[in-house]
Amino acid sequence: MTDITRILSQIESGDPSAADQLLPLVYEDLKRLAVIKMANERPGQTLQATALVHDAYLRLVGANGSQNWSSRGHFFAAAATSMRRILIENAR
Repeated sequence: MTDITRILSQIESGDPSAADQLLPLVYEDLKRLAVIKMANERPGQTLQATALVHDAYLRLVGANGSQNWSSRGHFFAAAATSMRRILIENAR
């Protein structure tokens, strides 16, 4: 079990400090994903990749904490979906 998967499991079980441990491990990968998502947006987009990462992260591990992550891949797939939803909401 990787560190990321272990920490995701801790988040799932309600450990409040686990989200703080997770962010440094996934930040660069989330940032790369956000840059890719932003490259497909129209010029003049006011949302920046860093803000997209932070918004998506808060949706994934934020207040409700009711997510069940089966793996690192599952987490990043959910992050991609969350980023896409944020971009759609921002476009509206």
